[in-house]
Amino acid sequence: MHIESEPTRQLQRAATAARDAARLLARTPAAGRDAGLRAMAAAVRARAPEILAANAADLAASAASAAFRDRLALNPARLEAIAAGLEAVAGLPDPLARDLGRWTRPNGLAISRIPAPIGVIGMIYESRPNVGADAAAICLKSGNAVILRGGSDSVRSATALNAAITDGLRSAGLPEAAVQIAPGTDRAYVAAMLGAVGMIDLIIPRGGKSLVERVQREARVPVLAHAEGLCHTYVHADADPDMARKVLANAKMRRTGICAATETLLIDRTIAPSLLPLLVADLRALDCTFRADPAARTIVPDLPAATADDFNTEWHDAILSIAVVDGVETALTHIAQHGSGHTDAIITNDPTAARQFLQGIDSAVALWNASTQFCDGGEFGFGAEIGIATGRLHARGPVGPDQLTTYRYIVEGTGQVRP
Repeated sequence: MHIESEPTRQLQRAATAARDAARLLARTPAAGRDAGLRAMAAAVRARAPEILAANAADLAASAASAAFRDRLALNPARLEAIAAGLEAVAGLPDPLARDLGRWTRPNGLAISRIPAPIGVIGMIYESRPNVGADAAAICLKSGNAVILRGGSDSVRSATALNAAITDGLRSAGLPEAAVQIAPGTDRAYVAAMLGAVGMIDLIIPRGGKSLVERVQREARVPVLAHAEGLCHTYVHADADPDMARKVLANAKMRRTGICAATETLLIDRTIAPSLLPLLVADLRALDCTFRADPAARTIVPDLPAATADDFNTEWHDAILSIAVVDGVETALTHIAQHGSGHTDAIITNDPTAARQFLQGIDSAVALWNASTQFCDGGEFGFGAEIGIATGRLHARGPVGPDQLTTYRYIVEGTGQVRP
């Protein structure tokens, strides 16, 4: 006899309410959804003291690394960025009002393809409290309901943020069940989400490799996931040295714990003797450490030697792997062997080399003369993001409101029957 656990019953109740909320949101005009987002922003600002206090308690209870704590930490500026992000999403065009195609068949049938919300989204994430707010914003904008399950390290922060979001929904006259959070940190709730066929339409994991692999392995619900953020910056032979130094320092050290941080530097053999010592000195001044291949160590002898696994490692820390390569094709081969399909960049003044790289790379996002840390929904003009998709189906790169819609067809006739 099968006996349902309490987390399973909790998830079923949440999903039933979310399904009802999603049906209502799908019919809510854009102005109503946008008003909800602006009300959520106002509520985040109003509840700032208690959100920051909750975050301080999470930080006090955490014994994690500095990079992990940076992902977890909120301060007044980051909290204001969360509120501003909600307002930015409200200012975007309505993803449900796009014209995806219209045509008329020879028999006179007029066919339209129109956007439609996916329905109920399940969002499983780890330490970054802003992820819940971003997910709420993007789901509401696109007419979806969302059930959030954050990590145990950020449970107080996530709960406080969700209280503010609920305040905003209520004041805007929208269903509070449009954004729900797991009632605790019981891992059985995650299992219930992964098995919620017919209740949750899409699962989005956002976190480390082990989380994503577990979701992909166990989910019976469709998954929109990203692999590791094992990102590369390739400094080509025709790179401007000053640009390369500025961009690499930002790509690696701006925030080492985010998934778009550069983890590996590839540098062309012809430019490495003059430029690599400068790049290393710049990053050392920022407290970065290194793992280098033999060619790089020939140029800068005191670099630590890279092991076989270092070029397959997403450091999430102030550590940079370094390899010397012979041109664009060698760089592309290295990335194909070691990369995760997330974000990779080339620094060069040669348009031909740039096109060769951009067309040859198979990553969700490729950049020319820019930091990999620009792989972010806000920087792409999405207002926020719910994650970075590295798969090949439905969406790739930053997932914003447009990417959380599917489509359906409307067919208008004048009495046609099929012969």
